[in-house]
Amino acid sequence: MAMIRTQLERLREIAMDQHGFVTTAQALEEGVMHTELSKLVARDRLDRVAHGVYRVPQVPETEYDQYTLAVLWTGAPEACLSHDTALMAWDVTDINPDRTHLTVSKTRRLRRAGGGLYVIHHENLVNSDLAWWQGIRVTNVPTTIRQCIDADVPTYLIRQALERASRTTLLREADQRQLTFQLEARDGKH
Repeated sequence: MAMIRTQLERLREIAMDQHGFVTTAQALEEGVMHTELSKLVARDRLDRVAHGVYRVPQVPETEYDQYTLAVLWTGAPEACLSHDTALMAWDVTDINPDRTHLTVSKTRRLRRAGGGLYVIHHENLVNSDLAWWQGIRVTNVPTTIRQCIDADVPTYLIRQALERASRTTLLREADQRQLTFQLEARDGKH
């Protein structure tokens, strides 16, 4: 006997892998129309948290919700955590960004409410620049450090990241040498 899943059950399945969030686009792919989303919100079965992003309240909150929300808020499938936020995520430095940094493609223009919480960077990243952290797309450590060098993150934080990451499998020796050279060039030491 085939089991019939409700619309909310289908949305909850998606949300379980995204810290409780689901986008309008994902709902539409599951056959849940705009009018049904509105009804689920009116019945307190979903919470609308940003343009095109809903929270399924039955999914427990986590400390990573704000980062998933940030990536989904962009509406860009290529969006990822980057720069200062990725450096914080990898826990290789004492950086504490006051806003969430995200990277989207160079051609993407965002015009959405709520953007004051985020710093949007434009760069065309490839798969080898990316990794996953807590189920969220993020730039890998070498890409993150390069972005931070380019964005003028203080030298002491980048040196700390290079030193700590080099003691892990997150940063290869060749990448460390290249990034150290880039940092010294930025700081006028080469």
